[in-house]
Amino acid sequence: MDDFPKNIKNYGKFNNYGYKGLYNGETSKDIAHRKGISEKEDILDYMSSTELAANLFRITQTDDVLKNKNINNENDACITHHKVGQAVRQTIRRIGGTMPENLPTPNKSAKQIEKEKNRKSK
Repeated sequence: MDDFPKNIKNYGKFNNYGYKGLYNGETSKDIAHRKGISEKEDILDYMSSTELAANLFRITQTDDVLKNKNINNENDACITHHKVGQAVRQTIRRIGGTMPENLPTPNKSAKQIEKEKNRKSK
């Protein structure tokens, strides 16, 4: 997020509130474990376009709500992030989409694919 509330000191906590809303209670560590990737790797690199789009929508809408409602403290920002994640999840369910935790994990990360692409173009 570009300029989330300045009072957020624990960005990991803030991020996890959003993930927990979208992924039915899962934190980033839970998601990494379920996907079989190291906690040190970026879980966003191991998402299909559908899953990544749901996360980007969650992030951009949280940013918008924080700005529109002038939310500038960490606790309220975390709660808002969680609520937006839940709303995105509810929308996916309502339209008949696949829950993010049920989407397949790509075999290769986005970084691996990019490296291979660069090697082939040389």
